[in-house]
Amino acid sequence: MKAIISYNVNGIRSAANKGFWNWIYQENPDIVCLQEIKAQIPDLDMTFTSPSGYHAYYHPAEKKGYSGVGILTREKPLHVEYGCGIPEYDREGRFLRADFEAFSVMSVYMPSGTSGEDRQGLKEQCMADILPYFISLKERFPKLILCGDFNIAHQEMDIHDPVRNKNNTGFLPHERAWMTTFFQSGFTDSFRFMNPVLQMYSWWTFRANARANNKGWRIDYNIISDECKPLCTSASILTDIVHSDHCPVKLQLAL
Repeated sequence: MKAIISYNVNGIRSAANKGFWNWIYQENPDIVCLQEIKAQIPDLDMTFTSPSGYHAYYHPAEKKGYSGVGILTREKPLHVEYGCGIPEYDREGRFLRADFEAFSVMSVYMPSGTSGEDRQGLKEQCMADILPYFISLKERFPKLILCGDFNIAHQEMDIHDPVRNKNNTGFLPHERAWMTTFFQSGFTDSFRFMNPVLQMYSWWTFRANARANNKGWRIDYNIISDECKPLCTSASILTDIVHSDHCPVKLQLAL
């Protein structure tokens, strides 16, 4: 059995100051995929680069204090792939893959469109570019797990107010349609697969006491190739874990 967690930490050093490492050692997952580490490797001490019991790999953005992904894993991978080979996204540290004998796992941080039309344009270009890449990866690695912040809530049950947010980035009709196409291309939303009607969220704005009022969005996913569906034993959202404006999402696979 493998326990895999995806977590947008909104700054790994900030999360560490809020007890992130104590929680990791208590939770004891096999693999943790991190997003928004917001740190360069020279800025990280051994707490981060050599955590007890884990191999740590990071793909930071070129821009300081921005984006970046990481993978913590108990088992040493056979290979680690930094980036997806597309410079616009690799400069921002958005994709990091670890290959093991039986499966591959990728930490994914899709762009957000919240800061303006230029970033929304990049997000949509990334959507167009990355789905064929994911499909080609699945051909090479049939048991593929894509863990991360996709910055899109797929269905109305994945957002606290679908009516008022229908024209907002992250819940635009064509973004949601892209997710549907994604899930029709040989991939499965593990949380929705295991919890067909459960309404839970993984991100809350810091504004207006949103988390306390549970006015959130489910934009963090553990997406599995359909070949992994028979191996999926549970998928959950750990809403009581508070080191970030996101919370961890957890997957257990019989690998």
